[in-house]
Amino acid sequence: MTSGLTSPFRVLHVLGDRPFAEVGQPVLAVSDEGRGLLAVAGEPGFAGAATAGVYGTGDLGCRAVLRTRFPVHALAFHPTEPLLAVGTGEYDGGYFFEGELFLLDWETGATTSLIEHNLGRQVLGLTWLDGQALRVLMAPPDDWKDRKAHVEGHAAVVRRPDWRAVAPRSLTGADLAGPRMPAPRTDGEDAARRVLSALGPDWEPRRHVLAVEELLDGAVLATLDREEEDGPEPPVCTALADGLLIQHRTTAYVDRHERLRIRYGSRDYVNRAPGAGRKPKPHWLSVRSPEGKGVQPLFPFSWEPGETHFPGPGVETDDGDLVHAGTVYDGRGLQPGGSFVVRRAATDGAPRWVFRTDHVATDLDTGPDTGPDTGPDTAYLAYRNGELLALDLHDGTLRWRHRLTVAGVPAVPTALTVTGPGRLLVGTADGRVLDCATA
Repeated sequence: MTSGLTSPFRVLHVLGDRPFAEVGQPVLAVSDEGRGLLAVAGEPGFAGAATAGVYGTGDLGCRAVLRTRFPVHALAFHPTEPLLAVGTGEYDGGYFFEGELFLLDWETGATTSLIEHNLGRQVLGLTWLDGQALRVLMAPPDDWKDRKAHVEGHAAVVRRPDWRAVAPRSLTGADLAGPRMPAPRTDGEDAARRVLSALGPDWEPRRHVLAVEELLDGAVLATLDREEEDGPEPPVCTALADGLLIQHRTTAYVDRHERLRIRYGSRDYVNRAPGAGRKPKPHWLSVRSPEGKGVQPLFPFSWEPGETHFPGPGVETDDGDLVHAGTVYDGRGLQPGGSFVVRRAATDGAPRWVFRTDHVATDLDTGPDTGPDTGPDTAYLAYRNGELLALDLHDGTLRWRHRLTVAGVPAVPTALTVTGPGRLLVGTADGRVLDCATA
């Protein structure tokens, strides 16, 4: 990967901002009144990531954010150091209670995962007994022949002389061994909502931005994800004072073997070949007839012998080429270089250039994809690790890369749109829209 490139990217304005934006739907809140801090955990949102953030109760500014693959169940401020202990985990539906124990340094933003075992432990409660001792309440490792595993657990007291110097994955099974005891699974969501509402009257949880566009009058329209169980349908569009119009949409799973999301597409692109009495060819770029009566195969998605490519969203260029994202199938999961962006010739699908990376630009199985967009000579990409990339549209070389932050705190891009020369709108996983300069 190219490194050391100077990024011209700047966030000019934040639209749709409000207190506690980074954590989304809150499930837990814990305060440190002496230092004027509040830790808030949010439920899993975009790409299944749960969040934990540290805020100042005076200015409600975000100090640091942690994102984790497991739901957060416990938060505890260290009594003297700038550390927040974060306990996560869930039952896997089969046997195991998996999870992680993190230390979040809210001064530097650094995160350390402490449990040695690959499955970890589901952490249900955390209490600092003093500056060196942390009491950890955990679910049992599994529920095999254990009828009380879902209501009981184990408590261990872990001691370290300097928690800021603790190495990653250094807590062993012996460290976490402790007596069996009741371990109720408590729900702190209502209490967390009351705390946030009292501190920030303008607080409003939102889900991630699915798409963002600039309207002719200069207003910005953002479509946000919502869940059916959130309640009655909201108004079609809500106007905010800063010029952002918010529209909510309930997303549904779309078979990745069918319609493809191609921005500015002149045709209806799908991912399948016609049956016509024989088994359809998987992973072919095809187009539906305008009447919807047939499908014409164009070319296979895979251009490398021996590789199976899964398609992602894309954009059609002015001359009819396609710039689209995708991943290389591997039974072991995403491998180094297994995510790609490619420019395909409109005639035969020959790759004009390919840019490979280790990070996911698409979310093929669980929901909407973050599609690319293009300017006159640049292709822009957003990745789930928080990076934005600019590639030369003609040869695919990397022009710059930028780790997205808002007020110094990492953010996750979920939608982007080019609005003019050197300008880009970026929607985020926390329901905000960033008006950005790229030159």
